[in-house]
Amino acid sequence: MGRYLIRRVLISIVSLIAISMVVFGILAIAPGDPLSGFAQNPNVPPELRAQIRHKMGLDDPIPVQYAKWATSYMRGDWMVSYTSRMPVRDYIMQRLPVTIRISGSAFILGILIAIPIGAISAIKQYSLFDQVATTFAFLGFSIPTFFSGILLIIIFSVKLGWLPFVYDSEVTGFWPNVKQSIMPVFVLGLASAAQLTRFMRASMLEVISQDFVRTARSKGLRERAVVVFHAMRNAMIPVVTIIALQIPELFGGAVITEQIFRIPGIGRALIDGIGSKDVPVVMAITFGIAVLVVVFNVVADLAYALLDPRIRYA
Repeated sequence: MGRYLIRRVLISIVSLIAISMVVFGILAIAPGDPLSGFAQNPNVPPELRAQIRHKMGLDDPIPVQYAKWATSYMRGDWMVSYTSRMPVRDYIMQRLPVTIRISGSAFILGILIAIPIGAISAIKQYSLFDQVATTFAFLGFSIPTFFSGILLIIIFSVKLGWLPFVYDSEVTGFWPNVKQSIMPVFVLGLASAAQLTRFMRASMLEVISQDFVRTARSKGLRERAVVVFHAMRNAMIPVVTIIALQIPELFGGAVITEQIFRIPGIGRALIDGIGSKDVPVVMAITFGIAVLVVVFNVVADLAYALLDPRIRYA
């Protein structure tokens, strides 16, 4: 296990370095200028513009800019945002709690819906429940989040007036915060639940037809014990990978959802940073999501051994 972890960590470090280089290179060659608004001001002399660009390192070659960013990042200094002039760490930490609250609630909602529905659909294969659940899972997986978000706004905000469609971070009180979080949580949770339901159903169908499940039933065990302790435990092994990968995916999905509902989270900060070519902000967010993907891949691999003691890592 120790050698396996060391090998995975080394591979992950190389992958993260490659990802950071690719993202930084794309940002560097992309059109636009982080000082475009400042540079277009006719009252700013060209000498001052050149001086500011030199101070920010924007006139350095791309490899030099990347080396400066990587060195600062490794020291824990995420540099300063080009647009807000705030330290990037403080800028992200201001917006991170909102994203964690929305994405975390959607993640929990998706698991609570998908695991039981997927398992019941497999046990009651081709029943009315299975057909309804499969249809909703297919629709939830197929409908993009921007469409479902706009549809919810039209129904529950414009037509019925029940829920606010613009997220206000200054709202206080438990119920007002719940009301403005319902639609974005449902949009993200629906997409998460739809994907998990399909995988859970397929995995359960494969497991319940195997010999060890029939053996458990032949021993006289209750059906609930057979399903929970034998079938579901083994069916969860491939589903764990999807659950682990959905955590960073939810942060990616929050990019669109936060734009729709005007949520001041890191997804919206990423879009604003790309539009203004704010390299420190974009690099911090994208690299953070890449770290989450790598970490939860390793967590998923380690969780296999807990679910199935027969799994060993050489």
